[in-house]
Amino acid sequence: MFDSRELSSSVAAVKDTYAPDAVVLDVESDFETLPPAIAEGLGIFVEGVAPASYPAEWLPSDVPSPLTRYASSEFTIGMPGDGTVTWTRQTTPPTILIKQRAAGTPTQFLEFLIAEAIVQIDTGAPEHFLPFFESAYTELDSAIPLGSADAYQVAAALYDAWVGLQTRSVFKSWEGTHPEVYDAWDDAGNRLDGRLKELPGAVARGETAFADATEYACSAVKHDLELPTPFTALDTQAYLEYDAEYAVRWARKTFEKLDENENPL
Repeated sequence: MFDSRELSSSVAAVKDTYAPDAVVLDVESDFETLPPAIAEGLGIFVEGVAPASYPAEWLPSDVPSPLTRYASSEFTIGMPGDGTVTWTRQTTPPTILIKQRAAGTPTQFLEFLIAEAIVQIDTGAPEHFLPFFESAYTELDSAIPLGSADAYQVAAALYDAWVGLQTRSVFKSWEGTHPEVYDAWDDAGNRLDGRLKELPGAVARGETAFADATEYACSAVKHDLELPTPFTALDTQAYLEYDAEYAVRWARKTFEKLDENENPL
């Protein structure tokens, strides 16, 4: 199910700098969440496995079932929305997992995704939005009147933006030291930029759901792109400092404006 990944010289150099002990593995299948029996196979490649669990009080009553499993004592690796490359600190050392779908991903972009996971591990950020929000997740869910699945999507996006605020300065610094990975980061940002400018109109016309727009805008933070309103408030030092509390306040104010027929986009 798992095989050690041979890294290119540029990504290996990034790993040596930011997370030298991390284990990087290819996974033979695609997954959102690995079944516990399969996830336990990671024990062959790492020194130890310590499944995380979180208080039930952190969860609203109607959360998607994968989040309930993640919060439980069941060994849960990977969650919906994680993308082609995911990582965990439930192993010692941390493990980066590359899903089977990576076979169809352009090599340059895949190398950036692996390098991004390495840098995210180095930041010390939690591996998922639930330990980022903690008990504030119930407040966020209450502030987003769109249903539990949309609240999950928005929460994941807000967490992604908060992490991106920490990682983008690292990516920008690679122009001279790791030019191949820097070019992949820069190219990915250029591909996002055009549609980013169109988000307000797409939401206003009903062509893009608010949760999808949030996900798209928040993914642009790590590329240091100019965000449209109301997402500009997430590209701030205040969000970095006040994290989950700030995110909940942002969501509440944004939807209050929607209720007042003041389209925040």
